[in-house]
Amino acid sequence: MSPLPRSAPRLRALAPLLAALWGVAAPLAAQGTGTGSGVRVGVGFGGISTVGLTVEYVHDHSALELTVGTWSFRDVSVSVVGKQYLGAGDLLPFVGGGLWLVAARPPGERTGVAAVLQAPVGVDWQAAEGSYVGMTLNVNRALAVRRTDPQDDLPLNRRLVPLPGVYYRWKRP
Repeated sequence: MSPLPRSAPRLRALAPLLAALWGVAAPLAAQGTGTGSGVRVGVGFGGISTVGLTVEYVHDHSALELTVGTWSFRDVSVSVVGKQYLGAGDLLPFVGGGLWLVAARPPGERTGVAAVLQAPVGVDWQAAEGSYVGMTLNVNRALAVRRTDPQDDLPLNRRLVPLPGVYYRWKRP
């Protein structure tokens, strides 16, 4: 039996919460120009990797972010996230959603891969013209995994896993 029927009641229960959040987010997003438009590049620590490089395309209050990073230089993490910045001013909270993929190949084992649903929540501060500092809490939930050990058939852990991170981004004025 597919997992959809079991999760359908949870999705229906979540719908009013998502609608309420959108009802708050939409008016806040309409208050100002926010981060402007353009491409921001930067470096992050924590979240989906120990260290990562990010390219973010920002248009008013919306953004599309691509991050490539690593935990131990023997793996690669790639994350694609859509974000919505809220409010106006130099300090902007944000929410988002996306997908995080991580792959690792330990010596002598097969390549392990995981697909993870990612929901970042955080704050972005324009510290100076073209310089941005941010803090984020990535709430993650595993979707699928291919373990490095083919004998490992443990079930997938479906808990929500929060991973904090910080970043610096630069945008040409």
